[in-house]
Amino acid sequence: MAVGVYRVEAANTADLKPGDRTDFWSELINTYNQSPMGFAYRRPDSFHGEAVRQSNGAYHLLDVRSDELTYVRTPRQVRRNPDPDYRFVVPLSGAFEVRQDGAESVLSPGTGGLMTLETAVEFKQVAGTRALIVTIPGHEVDGPLNRSSPVSAMVDVTRGLGRVVTEMLTGLAGERDGLHSRHFAAVCDRAVELLCMLAVGDDRPVVPGHLAEVEAMVRRHVRERVTDPGLTGASVARDLGWSLRQVQLALQHAGTTPRELIREERLRLARDRLTSPTYDHLSITDLAGLTGFSSASVFSTAFRRHYGATPREIRHDRDS
Repeated sequence: MAVGVYRVEAANTADLKPGDRTDFWSELINTYNQSPMGFAYRRPDSFHGEAVRQSNGAYHLLDVRSDELTYVRTPRQVRRNPDPDYRFVVPLSGAFEVRQDGAESVLSPGTGGLMTLETAVEFKQVAGTRALIVTIPGHEVDGPLNRSSPVSAMVDVTRGLGRVVTEMLTGLAGERDGLHSRHFAAVCDRAVELLCMLAVGDDRPVVPGHLAEVEAMVRRHVRERVTDPGLTGASVARDLGWSLRQVQLALQHAGTTPRELIREERLRLARDRLTSPTYDHLSITDLAGLTGFSSASVFSTAFRRHYGATPREIRHDRDS
């Protein structure tokens, strides 16, 4: 994504007369959102809202908080003002009730929504809702995913990649005044790549570059948790927010499998401990359990096949 001029703009209704606030807010949000919408205010005489927008001309990150209201984009507005861009909405407090294409959903903290404004939509938010809303150029999603029609998805942002993306966005918002154009663009580019991976689950494209990234993250995750007896390919996929199929494809591309990788990392750790005097007080059975093996016999058999010697022989050779 080309780097444009980076701007930070802030607006607040607190300094306006009560009668002017809703008109100001409607105009502000339509300007920030870049697509006409309608507004229905629950308490127009006492409405309050505040917003900060970061933009580089392509990506826009809106940190918005307001009292209760409903945003509506009608079929007529869609026809007169097409909008191919996506919005990724992450509520930080409060909630949105979303109605689109005959379906209803609720966006609340812990859930993010990737959606399009190419069809009519209604967002009803409760009072005190705060959200981060990212505007993403349509081709940044449709191109990598080879989509001919818009994609929409609800994603878990409490763990795995969903949490990573959310932390990247909250970090952008928190550091808004200390960023340069290239920083903002680089983080947005990366966040969108990860969001694409989340959005399509098992149907995501097999892109060598992405597979290499998945493999690296899987290897790091396995190494960090290798002593956990419950570590499996399924648990790795769940913790990282990917499907098991994607983890298997990434490791297959590297010539291994989740099961083989976990066994190899456990054996590597065991060998390191067998060759270190620090662990001399541990028996072979103890080492087996502490490196994630179910029993000493399973450990010894796997170790001998991999290294051509038993754990006891490795420890003895070190001392001889």
